[in-house]
Amino acid sequence: MGPTFLLTSLIIVLLPGAGTIYTLAAALGRGARARLFAAFACTIGIVPHMLAAVTGLAALLQASGIAFTALKYAGVAYLLYLAWGTWRDTGALRLEPSQAPRSVARVLASGVTVNLLNPKLTVFFVAFLPQFVPAGSAHAVPHMLMLSAVFMAITFVVFAAYALLASGLRDRILGSATIMRRLRRFFAVGFAGLAARLAIEPS
Repeated sequence: MGPTFLLTSLIIVLLPGAGTIYTLAAALGRGARARLFAAFACTIGIVPHMLAAVTGLAALLQASGIAFTALKYAGVAYLLYLAWGTWRDTGALRLEPSQAPRSVARVLASGVTVNLLNPKLTVFFVAFLPQFVPAGSAHAVPHMLMLSAVFMAITFVVFAAYALLASGLRDRILGSATIMRRLRRFFAVGFAGLAARLAIEPS
């Protein structure tokens, strides 16, 4: 593992995606507790993709057009579900001053699902990680697991930083019904846009 891997991973994580938008929305909607839960949940959602890549399941998934398309549209459907719930202010990202334990659990579960149903993560691990494993290495699997762990750590730190910045604005936002409504619609449109982008990308 060298600086190239670290820099490339950082750039990839910094790029806005479903996990980024979800973490920001959770931080603004639920506050300090939820921001870390959301960042942690989105990071944990990477684990199945990592394991699939390491065990070779990702290659099979990528080779099977039907399986990949099914997973892709499950992700599209879930992003649209988040968009609808956020727009109506009834979902896990509802903007409110109090944070009930159950609502935090919903944020955690939804955060895991956001990345779990993202098929592009599986493809990313298949295409990205092997480039940093020495050819013919006798320890390829441990090496990939180590690289994956570093990537997940970067993901958590970046998402937590995004959430920290967002939650700093929380009190001001919650004091304005107009800002809350506009912000809710912004995140809803963001989720819908991500769903549309995922739907039209080739399988």
